[in-house]
Amino acid sequence: MKLIELAEELHVSAEAIKQFIQDFDLELGVCISPNFEIKEDFEKFARENIDFLKKYEKDLDQNKTLEQIAETIHQPKDKVEKTIKESTPNIFDNGFFKSSISSYGIDNKLGGNYQFVYNYFGHKTSLQHRDFIGYRDLFFYISSVLEPFLNPQQIKDWGINKPAGMILYGPPGSGKIFWANKIAEIINYQFKEVKKHYLGTSFVDGIETNFNDFLLEVMKQNKVLLFLDDFDEIMMQRKAENDIASCNLETQELILHHIGKFEKEELLMIGSANTVSEIDEEILAPGRFDVMIPIFPPNASERSEIILYAMTKGLEQDSLLYKILKNNKADKIPFWQDISSKMKVFSNTMLIDFTQSLKKRIKNLYQRSKNENLKIGQNLLDGAFRDAGGKLTEEYLEQIARFLADVVINNFDDFQYRIQSLKVELETYRVVEEPQRIIGFQHNEEDEKGKDKG
Repeated sequence: MKLIELAEELHVSAEAIKQFIQDFDLELGVCISPNFEIKEDFEKFARENIDFLKKYEKDLDQNKTLEQIAETIHQPKDKVEKTIKESTPNIFDNGFFKSSISSYGIDNKLGGNYQFVYNYFGHKTSLQHRDFIGYRDLFFYISSVLEPFLNPQQIKDWGINKPAGMILYGPPGSGKIFWANKIAEIINYQFKEVKKHYLGTSFVDGIETNFNDFLLEVMKQNKVLLFLDDFDEIMMQRKAENDIASCNLETQELILHHIGKFEKEELLMIGSANTVSEIDEEILAPGRFDVMIPIFPPNASERSEIILYAMTKGLEQDSLLYKILKNNKADKIPFWQDISSKMKVFSNTMLIDFTQSLKKRIKNLYQRSKNENLKIGQNLLDGAFRDAGGKLTEEYLEQIARFLADVVINNFDDFQYRIQSLKVELETYRVVEEPQRIIGFQHNEEDEKGKDKG
């Protein structure tokens, strides 16, 4: 059964169910499959707790004051206020919190008793076996964008057509190709990457071929997701100061020429971009690449999970590294929270670099000591942290700042909390300039003025 079908049957909105999963930090893999088939445990929970879900939805839909939230969940007002400030910037000028805030989600964060929720889902799936970590908000945002692929009734009832093109934008190393593959999996399309040599004219087996031939061939195939990297460079605005390669201009023309047929031919093109600010407006016009999806660097909690996942991926229980991790309690997320909190604005790639460096350092230390009980101390962690931080260049930080500017313009309402969190992390790298010391005789003059005033 699909999520939308369960929602209709229970008379609870699909959006409320998605928000419930996020508020109660439920693992996506035990609730729902990538193509939005509801898992058995979650369906059982929803049917047996329909009254709570309706109460949750009613509360979610209401604008409410701090006092009203505190009264609903029987929690002290000051604790409620602190939790809201930490978890969301959504507040109206008139003192009402937006309806996207759930009183029950706040109560859960404050330690309210919701064991009846967690009893249905058994033990959490090992990180090693998850489809992906964190990013529930991004997953559900993408799912809403993909609704016309998953629910054909949308086209019939509302005239909402399938998008022909999408842009995944974000800083380097944030996982854009991962999410393109995930989208292909969700809508059951074949993933195909546009290699650089497909653009322009080339020779294959002695036969001349070009990008137009490639597109025509792909459109003959059944359900294809076409992934194009460096989309912002290829689709750059045509200005006097922009030096655009002739093959990129040709690629632009060909995509604009064929994109009107993409939906009919069941072709979805996804462009990967570091920024959308320089992309030609013609490309972004309605019916073309008018769906933009921001791909954020992982937040602090996601960084801990990603590190643990990468450290333990593929390890057998009797492997040396796993034994060492377990002896240090590094087979659990809390061990990694301190070091991950220092990795502000780190990309997924930088986190993997950290784990690779740390594995090598642990291996080298073990080979010297032959001690399975060796300690993964601060020196080991700091050394790997320095190695991974090598990619945290001024250029990368500028790309983060540019990404934030893009997402504020294009997706602010959907990702307010992530935007705010990323801004705070980026701010920690700002250099505070010391006041320049005044040279010359001015300080003497000021001293004299001070004496006069005295």
